[in-house]
Amino acid sequence: MTDIKSMTKDELKNLMTELGEKPFRAKQIYSWLHEHLVTSYDEMGNIPGKLKEKLKDYPIAALEMVDEQVSAIDGTRKYLFRLSDGNVIESVLMRYKHGNSVCISSQVGCKMGCRFCASTIGGWTRNLLPSEMLDQIYRIQSITGERVSNVVVMGTGEPMDNYDHIVRFVHLLSDEDGLNISQRNITVSTCGIVPKIYELAKEKLQITLALSLHAPNDEKRQELMPIAQRYSMDEVLDACRNYFQETGRRITFEYSLVAGVNDTVEEAEKLSALVKNLNCHVNLIPVNPIKERDFVQTGKKAVERFKRVLEKNRINVTIRREMGRDINGACGQLRNDAMREEREESGE
Repeated sequence: MTDIKSMTKDELKNLMTELGEKPFRAKQIYSWLHEHLVTSYDEMGNIPGKLKEKLKDYPIAALEMVDEQVSAIDGTRKYLFRLSDGNVIESVLMRYKHGNSVCISSQVGCKMGCRFCASTIGGWTRNLLPSEMLDQIYRIQSITGERVSNVVVMGTGEPMDNYDHIVRFVHLLSDEDGLNISQRNITVSTCGIVPKIYELAKEKLQITLALSLHAPNDEKRQELMPIAQRYSMDEVLDACRNYFQETGRRITFEYSLVAGVNDTVEEAEKLSALVKNLNCHVNLIPVNPIKERDFVQTGKKAVERFKRVLEKNRINVTIRREMGRDINGACGQLRNDAMREEREESGE
């Protein structure tokens, strides 16, 4: 591995030994990368020039900000970042009373093909490295000068399709010698890759697992999410039960409400019956309209009605506050627009 920002402290110590350096240099470099958030070796004041020279073969992943959009409604900030290979990804900073939350991408594009999601429109390009996931948070913290206290891996990509990098990312982000963000303040989303949910449970992390459910039965879920043709609702929910048993962490079910598709009282009753014996929380999300799809957001009254049915059935439920609607709020929209502009400029 030459990706130095993705290395653990022990891996950095081993690298120092290989380079003929004292092991204590590892802790210094780790601190510069993960506490001081530097983007070049030149900024590392206490690292000797000879070592900096040796480290030239170990580039520091540093994202370049291409665009920043600020919501006039709620101060949400959406960022478009360029990776070292020219690909672009997006991240979002949301300000809440309890602190700043950043939503990051885990892949360049997505393979999963969920019908209402903008992230999947251009297909999948590659997985993000742990360093590239970390640097979305590091750049936003550096740009704003404000501490990030919560991280959600719910941007472009399917985290369980980039499993090893996600697990390493969580360990680095929560490390006491880095940003030291509590694992309990990290949420990882999945559309339901069942074997990986079981694998994640064995890691005994204290993160929140959020499952994209979006339907109360297999038939409807298969219409909206191709992954549901591979793993049934029963299989997905069994994996979620196991995750809670292994970790003690309550599951969050994400449910995007689409007008006329999955938002009736009957569907709310079915959803209640489905999850009532699970230690869970349901997060209702009025779907963000996107240009490339004809899905329409459920109206406020219908959202409230759906919520009341769940509450009547004693299900923990919240409606996700809409953030940044005036700045391409839906996942993947800013990136899609940037890619469309590039194609138009190149005459494709």
